[in-house]
Amino acid sequence: MISPEEFKRYSKQLLLEEIGYDGQVKLKSAKILVIGAGGLGCPALQYLTAAGVGAIGIADFDVVDATNLHRQILYTAEEIGKHKTDIALSKLSALNPFVKFMPFKTMIDETNAKKIIEGFDIVIDGSDNFMTRYIVNDACVSLGKPLVYGSILGFEAQVAVFNHKGGRNLRDIFPEPPNPEDIPNCSQNGVLGTVTGMTGCLLANEAIKIILNRDYLHNQILVINFTNFGLMKISF
Repeated sequence: MISPEEFKRYSKQLLLEEIGYDGQVKLKSAKILVIGAGGLGCPALQYLTAAGVGAIGIADFDVVDATNLHRQILYTAEEIGKHKTDIALSKLSALNPFVKFMPFKTMIDETNAKKIIEGFDIVIDGSDNFMTRYIVNDACVSLGKPLVYGSILGFEAQVAVFNHKGGRNLRDIFPEPPNPEDIPNCSQNGVLGTVTGMTGCLLANEAIKIILNRDYLHNQILVINFTNFGLMKISF
């Protein structure tokens, strides 16, 4: 059931034929885990919260650094050195008190991935390293959980949905993680805040479409070049 207060809060999206009252109930009943409260995770968390997803997990072990602030829009300079999960929990709770938040102030690894993921319907992976991505992918495959995947490099982003309704997973495309030395990270290659912001919104959008049983990126990777808005879908 949706309370009168919630009905007013979500009134503009309730007008959408694709959502309506029944869709909002589905959103309220959903549980989504966001791994990484960084450049991708921050916008994804904010829009999932605003949309009224009923329960949201926040998994991040890191603290805020000054170099985060140009793209990780949940944090301010006064919060440097504080844990991201603590800040995210406080600000997201203020944004929407109707959402239940579950913080996990820990690094996702092979010892805890399944235990953390098993309580959620959908996982959004906004992590920044391939080791975590493969651990998350393998746990989702083992548990039968859909995985919304995003990555960025420079002005280019990739978004995909893995392991949903018989769909393929990350290892079907890349069986083994690449050598970390061959893949530059944000510290080495640089990153623009707007690119992470737009990509994070796409991750939230795919998760919402899964909840609503709408069309999503099934066995496709969406590749976007934000310099010229070149779009390409690669089927796999």
